[in-house]
This record gives sequence, C-alpha cells and structure tokens, in this order.
Amino acid sequence: MACTTILIGKDASYDGSTIIARNEDSANGEFCPKRFVVVKPADQPRHYRAVISHLEVDLPEEPLQYTAVPNADLKEGIWGEAGVNEANVAMSATETLTSNERVLGADPLVEYVPAKGVEGQEGYEPERAGGIGEEDFLTLVLPYIKTAREGVTRLGSLLERYGTYEMNGVAFSDINEIWWLETVGGHHWIAKRVPDEAYVTMPNQLGIDEFDLDDALGDQEEHMCSADLADFIGLHHLDLAVEATTPFNPRDAFGSHSDSDHVYNTPRAWYVQRVLNPYDEVWDGPDADHKPQSDDIPWARQPERKLTIEDVKYVLSSHYQGTPYDPYGTLGDEHSRHMFRPIGINRQSQLAVMQIRPYRPQANRSIQWMAYGSNPFNTLVPFYPNVDSTPAYLEGTTTRVTSENFYWANRIIAALSDSDFAANANAIERYQEKTGAMGHRMVIASDEQLARLVGAKGEQVSQTEFDADNADGDVEPMAPDQIIAATRDPEARQILAAANQSMADQLKTETDQLLDTVLYTTSMSMGNGFNRSDH
Repeated sequence: MACTTILIGKDASYDGSTIIARNEDSANGEFCPKRFVVVKPADQPRHYRAVISHLEVDLPEEPLQYTAVPNADLKEGIWGEAGVNEANVAMSATETLTSNERVLGADPLVEYVPAKGVEGQEGYEPERAGGIGEEDFLTLVLPYIKTAREGVTRLGSLLERYGTYEMNGVAFSDINEIWWLETVGGHHWIAKRVPDEAYVTMPNQLGIDEFDLDDALGDQEEHMCSADLADFIGLHHLDLAVEATTPFNPRDAFGSHSDSDHVYNTPRAWYVQRVLNPYDEVWDGPDADHKPQSDDIPWARQPERKLTIEDVKYVLSSHYQGTPYDPYGTLGDEHSRHMFRPIGINRQSQLAVMQIRPYRPQANRSIQWMAYGSNPFNTLVPFYPNVDSTPAYLEGTTTRVTSENFYWANRIIAALSDSDFAANANAIERYQEKTGAMGHRMVIASDEQLARLVGAKGEQVSQTEFDADNADGDVEPMAPDQIIAATRDPEARQILAAANQSMADQLKTETDQLLDTVLYTTSMSMGNGFNRSDH
C-alpha cells in the first residue's frame, strides 16, 4: 500500500503527547472502504489464517481489547491498520517500503506459492504459505503488547519466524516512546526509537539513515534489530560506507534510490519538512539545500516550533501548495503541476492519528483522530479508543455507496469538489475548521467530566505520575495491569462512548451540509448549463 507516515516525539508535540499518524492509501486504481471498530477479546481469533499468504498462526490467550480500522470488504483479509489497545499502546501498520536487489537476493521475500497439480496424483506439490504482511500485522501484535518496545520485540520475533512477503515500516507508541520498525528482506528487521525532540517523515521508502548496531545488539537503548543482522550485513557486503568511522546508514544499505523514488517518494518528505522547518534551510531554487529529488532528506528532524494535530492534518493532506507542483495551483505549468505524487491523493482510504497524552488519567489518555477518504477534502476528528463500541457513522461502512456513513460521504464530497476545486475550497476549509474546533471542544468537555469521576474515585493524578517518571521523583508510574484496569472502568467508558457518539452526530450534520453545498456548487458549473430559465 502507498502511504505517508509522520511520527512526533513527546518534546516536539504541542502538549507533550507522543503522536503517530499515517495515511492509508490504496494501490493505483483502487479505493478501499474502511471501518473504525473496537475489537473485544472475545472477538479476537485464537487461531489466525491470513487470506493473502495462507499462513496460519496460533495466538496467545487473553488478548487486550483494541481499536482497528479494517476493510469493509474482507475478501483480502482484515487490514487492521491503526489502533490503540487497553494498555494505551498505539500501533500503525504499515508503511510500504522499497528495497534493492542485493537485499532481496540475500534474504528473499517469503511469498505464497499455490499448489501444483491434483492432490493424490503424480507430480502434485502442496501449497507453500507465505509470510506475514500488512493484512496481518495489527491483528497479530497490538492485542498482546503493553509498551511500544514490546511491540517491536513481538513483531520482530514473528518476522524472524514466519518472514514477510513485502517490505514494511511499522510504528509503535506509548506515553514515553515512539519506535519505528523497518523490515529488511524476508526475515530481517531494524528498529529505532524516535528522538523525543524530533519528528520523522516516511514516504514509502526505507527511511532510517543512521543506526547504531552496537546498541541494537547490546543494551538496546535506542536501537533494536534481528539477532544476526551484523553477520547478514557483513556476509553480503551491504554496508556502503567509504570510511570505517562513518555511522551505518540503513537507507544506503537496505533501501533504494531509483528514478521512481524521485517522483513518488522523496518529494513528499521534502514538502513536509519544507512546511515544518521553513527557515532552517533553503528549500526552493537551484541553490536549495534539499530538493524534491534529494536522496539525503533527513529521517528525523527537530521542528522549528512545537507541532499540533492541525499540523499533522495539513502536511498529510498536502498537494504541494505554494509550489509549481500543486495540481490545483496556478504556479508552474501543466507539466510541473503533475510531476510528483501528492501526499493528499485521490485514493486515500483513511488517516489515523494516535495521540497519547501524559496529563490525563488512563481511561481517556489516548485519542484516535480519524479521517476517511481523500485528505484535501475531508476532516480529522477525535474519538476515544477505550470504549465498548464505536459510533455507527464510522463503524458501519458498507461496500454499497451511501451518504449515510462517514467514509462514503467523504468520497462523494471529494469527487464532486475536485472538478471545481477553487469554487469549493472555501466551503471545505470552513467545514474542516468548524469540525476540528468541535472536536477539540468535545475533548475538553469530556476530559473535564472524566476528571470529576477520577477525582471522586481517588485515582492517582496522572500528571504527577508522568512528572515523576521523567524527573526521577518518588512516585512510580502505573504498572501495565493497573493501566488496563483503569481503562476498563465501566463508568469512564460510558462517558467516553457518549462523547464519541455526540462527536459523530455533530460530524454527520456538518458533513451532510457540506455535501449539499458542494453538490450545488459543482452542479452550477456543469458543462451543459445555460443561464436562461425555462419556466
């Protein structure tokens, strides 16, 4: 899948949260309806069979409840994509990555091989199951982890045991850390902790550009990897550093630098960093420090100011505004306006932004912000994941086109608006601002309601817990089992579910109104219009 990821460390975010976000984009020519659901422990399979690879995996007992954004049509599997579990650990899976022939020759992808012939007859060869992939990752990992680091460990062990049939990047976050894992060939992997003060941009390329193998194979403070990675690199001559003292660069060793990267991938990293660090360097013109085709755009960078949810939505909706590459713009020409693949593209399925807030009680510590459809035309709104169910407006997506659910309403709005972008832009911007403000108001109000409930029950003040955890104080942070118990509080869940439903109800009203507006505006610009009335 073609996607774009941004990860924001807690010291780089506006409120001290860890934030992980990713557009899920369908393959060219495909559109994939999505649902936002809660998966209860009773509904989690104990024996899993992948649709694409036919791999079968026995799963542990006692999974945690978690949210997911699965396909509405399960013909190709679940594709859970993004969620938060009861331990307030988030996962985003996956960002499809590129590799090179040296890596794939040394450690081939583990692809499904169909059976040949007829069973019982001469020459019959049974099918060979493939490895795990984007279809499977969230379902196999998120219900069984209680920290971001545990997510890396569990997924790494699954990759080493079963392999994968595609190159992927996966994000994990908890209250303190964000980890980014990249697969390397069929069975190998690397993972790096996102610096607290930085953000990371990932546009469908293997991205990590500096890696400490000694740490990964030793203390694992900031890096982790498959156990034999150093031998793998040495045996196959993958380290391309000229000087022995140069830090190991996985992007050079394991990634690609193809012509297609310069059209499809690197421009997206260039634009995001151009927006979030506009004054750090020259971004435009012949003397630019980095250009859209540059292969050395940093994986992680400290922003010039703290980053907000609105910043995430803006950059993940980008169509290169303010540059000659904007397909809706007036700069450049017809060639330049369609030169690069936009971030906000027509075949977007969903955007999930997982925010884990250090200053709130466990029950409402996490927020999963959701948007469906093409990002330039949609809105991003918050929902609490630690509830018993999600609103039908987001959960009940069908394979049938209807304006009665959020996914299809957004798809229709985007298709109507695109042909007359300038005429519809103001209405869309007002809708995005209004619903975004509604979302923040909902969070403030429900947080206040939860604070009264938590205060009445005497739960430890989470801000004190967080401060102590980060300043070597006397108060120990809550253990994972205590966190899970707090997120399962039935009264808290009722409050949060009511807040989610209120958000969905207001969202439907505003989305219906926008649909009415863009339908009218676009209808008035139809080519068969005539300004003389017939009545």
